[in-house]
Amino acid sequence: MLKIVYPICCGMDVHKSFLVACIASTNNQGVTTYVSKRFSTFTGDLRKCSAWLANHNCKDVCMESTGKYWIPIYNILEPTCNIVLAHPKYVKAIRGKKTDKKDAKWIADIFKHDLVSGSFIPPADIRQLRDLVRYRWKLTNFTTGEKNRAQNCLTVSNIKLDDVFSDVFGKAATAITTRLLEAPSEKLTNVSAFRTRGMKATDEQILAAVDGEMCVEQAEKLRIIRSHMDGLDLCKANLESLILSVAQKYLSQLELVMTVPGIQAFAAIGIISEIGVDMSVFPTSKHLCSWAGLTPQNNESAGKKKTTRISRAGAYIKPLLVQCALCAIRKKSNPEIRNRYNNLKKRRGHKKAIIAIARMLLTAIYNILKKNEPYNPELYAHINTPPEHRTVSVEEAIFILQRQGYLVTPSAT
Repeated sequence: MLKIVYPICCGMDVHKSFLVACIASTNNQGVTTYVSKRFSTFTGDLRKCSAWLANHNCKDVCMESTGKYWIPIYNILEPTCNIVLAHPKYVKAIRGKKTDKKDAKWIADIFKHDLVSGSFIPPADIRQLRDLVRYRWKLTNFTTGEKNRAQNCLTVSNIKLDDVFSDVFGKAATAITTRLLEAPSEKLTNVSAFRTRGMKATDEQILAAVDGEMCVEQAEKLRIIRSHMDGLDLCKANLESLILSVAQKYLSQLELVMTVPGIQAFAAIGIISEIGVDMSVFPTSKHLCSWAGLTPQNNESAGKKKTTRISRAGAYIKPLLVQCALCAIRKKSNPEIRNRYNNLKKRRGHKKAIIAIARMLLTAIYNILKKNEPYNPELYAHINTPPEHRTVSVEEAIFILQRQGYLVTPSAT
């Protein structure tokens, strides 16, 4: 028989305009009674829901994370209740027997036995910082999209600046594009005024690249794109100023995280905004890495492992850590990371090796924040020690060669 962990608890089925709450009260004999009530999601009604829970002496609440609709409810109930936010896949009811009341009752039933895995919800300050950092990431994506559209305008006009410049949006290429937009119908005959230090392309190559035909419509489209990019840059600069002011209270933790190789200021702020600064919410570093989607899945049946791919979790922190790992492996000042990457790359390839380095960085960050100590490369000294030589049999040697792609044939003698 399942043990009842929460004698008085509430299950909530959350929607955009309303929610259905069901309080499950279990007496000493194990008999459970249910009380259901529907509330709108206006702030006044949510306060009535909080008072209703208090009248029934209910402090433990479980609800599913429905889009963004759970956030205002969580904010109202957070001061007075212990809230468990569950992924919908963990609390989904049986198909064909679903109503709003039955869904709320089902959530209460499984929650009273503590069968629901709660999601990690950081404190309010971290949540606000996370929202700002994620918006900065979106603005960066918007800028990248506009750059692609600007490049398309140049491509259809047969202006091949990307063939002679490493960065089409660098200083020299931007100046040439501006000159072309001032008079699209006029041919550019002299580019010596646009030369900058370090430019490798000759004047003849640049003139050949800009010898295209830009119509009036494409020129106007390119002007609009560049104006939008300037606006995005301004918005991003203002947002970064706000992020730095909000992150000021976590300056000591940010300085510790920035001691990890490959992590700069905004990367450290992004990591703190995702995982917080209190590592007691994660039992071990393995739990944190699993939450971030950096560990293999467990999908085994009848003794057969169906897949060991990493999960889709950590949509924001995982790409950030991969970028930090790519930066860390390029630095010769970090042999403990560089050597580990090279060893893994030989056996498993670049993609799996870089995920392993990202997990290594996140494990280091977990211990840094938990112990309040800076990064110590001496802890990874064993990575630099060469492996011990071992003798292999002929069959093992043949297998190793075949795995490397060699064709092994028996000798004629």
